[in-house]
Formats: sequence, C-alpha cells, structure tokens
Amino acid sequence: MRGLLIAIVLALCACGGSPAREVAASFCSEQTFEGTRFTVCGNKGGELRLFAAAKGQTPLRSFADLALDQDKVAFAMNAGMFDEDGRPIGLATANGAALHKVNLRDGPGNFHMKPNGVFIVTCGGKSVMIVKSEAVPQFRCAPDIETQSGPMLVIDGKLHPKIEADGTSRLIRNGVGVTRDGRPLFVISEDPVSFGKLARFFRDSLKTPNALFFDGSVSSLWDPANGRMDSHAELGPMIVGLKPSASTPDRGGHAKP
Repeated sequence: MRGLLIAIVLALCACGGSPAREVAASFCSEQTFEGTRFTVCGNKGGELRLFAAAKGQTPLRSFADLALDQDKVAFAMNAGMFDEDGRPIGLATANGAALHKVNLRDGPGNFHMKPNGVFIVTCGGKSVMIVKSEAVPQFRCAPDIETQSGPMLVIDGKLHPKIEADGTSRLIRNGVGVTRDGRPLFVISEDPVSFGKLARFFRDSLKTPNALFFDGSVSSLWDPANGRMDSHAELGPMIVGLKPSASTPDRGGHAKP
C-alpha cells in the first residue's frame, strides 16, 4: 500500500511539469457608473512619458510604433488632439523639450470648447496637474510633460458649463483626471458615452476636482497585462505609464498606490 501511494505522488509530480509563469497584474481596472463601463488606469508612482512629434518630425501613429519593452509598460493611451498628420495642435512638451506652443485660438470642435486645458507633469515628476490653457504656469524648470486638449470636463470640482448633462452624442471617449492627493487617473469608456456622463464619472466616482477630455472615436488603450492593444485608428500624442520598477528614480508621475 505504501509503495502504491509513493507511485501516485511521483506520477502527480511528473504531470505537474515546470511551474506556471506568473501572470502580470494589470494596472487598469473596470468600473461601472450609471450603467456604463469604464476602464481606469494608473501606474502607481511610475514614470509617465509623452510621445509626440514636433514640426519636421515623423509622428508615431500607433502603440505598436513605440520602441518600448512591453514588460516595462503599465499602460498607454492617446493623450491630446492632433492634426491629420498626427502632430499636436496645442501645447506639447515631451521630456522637457517643447514641441508645440499653447493654442488659445477660437474655433469649432471639442478642442475649442473653452475652457480647454493642459495636463502637466512638472520637472522631475514632482507633481501632476490639470490647468486651464490660458492659465498655464511659468516654470523655472521645463515640465516633463505638457499636453493640451479640450474641453476640460471638471474644473475645480464643477462640471464644464457648456457640457450637457447627458447629450445625444455617444462615443467611446477617454480623458485624464487628477485627484486631490495628486494621483493621475486615465480613463477610457468601454461603452459609448456622453460628455456629461464621462465628466460625472471623474467628479463623482473618481473624485477628481479637475479632469480633461482627450478624444472620442480614436480613443485607444494599450494594457499589456491583459493583452490589449487597440489599433482601430491612427493616433497622435500618446502617453505611456511605465511600471514603478521600470522608471527612472525621482522622475515618476507622482501617483500614489
């Protein structure tokens, strides 16, 4: 009997094979608000990087174009409005280098629904903020990231005055909000959503006093841990959240766990 038990144990061990590879945890999670699904991403203090092209540079148009080791990437998302060639149409700074000046012109479309705003990661990743485009601070040290888009969704705890509570336009939309304790949260809807509901999700569910719309229709997410890399549209500026373990010391996005 004892010999039989030993044989069974040995057989089970043999069937086990090599240990299963540990599945990487995603930095994105799904939440439901007012019947609509949203995916919320944050890289827990890791470095944020903006990829955008200045005049004369060749724009990257997809996540697949990014020369990055996906094992180091927490997530990536489109981040700011762009022209037909993929270059930013508003203020853009990447790694401290100015790519495009601030755009305060009036015009049609979402970008020009004033106030629009700028998402900023200050020099060395010390702090993160969203400000109105006409109120961008002057910094002694150039910010790591600046990307302008519009409209702002939430302004000092209040919804944008020109956004309807639940308008008829329904699209997959994305944006970014910053919590009171300085955590940037990046959001993409999984269902078509109105501007109003997206804004309320930031204000009421995520508790972000300021939030900025990035885009609709082209809204895309790269979530390596879940094997997701949206590729349904050509992109312009893209923001990448690196994992904390892959980030340069003292150059994170000031996000907290």
